[in-house]
Amino acid sequence: MAYYLGTWKGEGETKGGPFGPAGKLSSTMTCDWFGGGFHLVCRGEEMGPTGKRTFLNILAYDEKAKAYTEYGISSLGESEYSTGGSIVGNKRTFVKDLDTALKEKPIKLRYTEAQVSPTFYTYQAEASKDGGQWTEIAEGKITKVR
Repeated sequence: MAYYLGTWKGEGETKGGPFGPAGKLSSTMTCDWFGGGFHLVCRGEEMGPTGKRTFLNILAYDEKAKAYTEYGISSLGESEYSTGGSIVGNKRTFVKDLDTALKEKPIKLRYTEAQVSPTFYTYQAEASKDGGQWTEIAEGKITKVR
């Protein structure tokens, strides 16, 4: 988790679909250790096709489950908790179930980051309805600025 310490700037693109319109994304995020050094707290904001969104994410490692966790809240009223996150090689992956307003079919979100260097990573977000094929909904790159 120490990889994420510092301030990061990102740029990306959302694909049009059930989660919103297509368009450009930009973001800034700063991550610091929480007291005790067991949790990483990241605060930031992003601008996209639906406007500005501020967020706070808490990253941790669950020793019992042998998996990474992430809890996040945003200025849009979102509240998400992800468990079972893994880091394999240079890739960090989370898969989570999304609540949908229509409750027609379950939707899963898979978020993958690839750490390209100590100061640069790429990301990809994909969605799957009812266990079907994964469809890319966003992608981008993040650069450490300090």
